[in-house]
Parts: sequence; structure tokens; C-alpha cells
Amino acid sequence: MSAINFSSPREAARAFTPKLSQFVDSTLYPQIWSDPALSPRDRSLITVAVLIAGGHSEELPAHLRRAVSNGVTLDEISAAITHLAFYAGFPAAITASAIANATLNASQVNQ
Repeated sequence: MSAINFSSPREAARAFTPKLSQFVDSTLYPQIWSDPALSPRDRSLITVAVLIAGGHSEELPAHLRRAVSNGVTLDEISAAITHLAFYAGFPAAITASAIANATLNASQVNQ
């Protein structure tokens, strides 16, 4: 089995499930993520929280980077992970902390 590159989860799935990727491209981003009822920043926080709570650590790095691009600060991500420890469990929070540290270390991203 070859390694899976989750730097872009959509691209990781595209070769095997092109219809799923097409659905994401045609619905999720242009309709859901563009809905003005929630800002992209808020959607990113929600998405990161759900990925952590659901144990979907493979997709977490890409969405952490997107969250920062959408205006979520490293302090806010840290606080969210700490908050989630009490609702999603400490193992999920510890894993998310390690992934966030590896993905968003201070030399790569400014707060």
C-alpha cells in the first residue's frame, strides 16, 4: 500500500472516487462554504472541531492550514483544542495538539 497524501484530502480521494470529488467541488465549496450565514472563519472552526471530535486526524492538517488562512489564530486553535478535551476526550485533544504543532509551528505561520 502506498502512502496517502492528505495535504489535500479532496485530491487524495479524487482518483478513486471522482464523483465524490466532483460533488465536493460543485456543492460543498461553492454553495456551503460560500453561504453568508456563517463566515469562512466560523466554518473553519466548526470543521476543525468536528474533525478532532470524530478522530479524523488525517484531514486535520489541511483544515488547520485553511483555518489560519480564514483568520483563525493559533491561540484560538489552541483554545479550541483545549476546550474539546472536555467534550471529545483527552486522547483526541492530545492528538490534535501534536498535529497542530507539527502543522502550524511558529516558524511556518504567524499568529
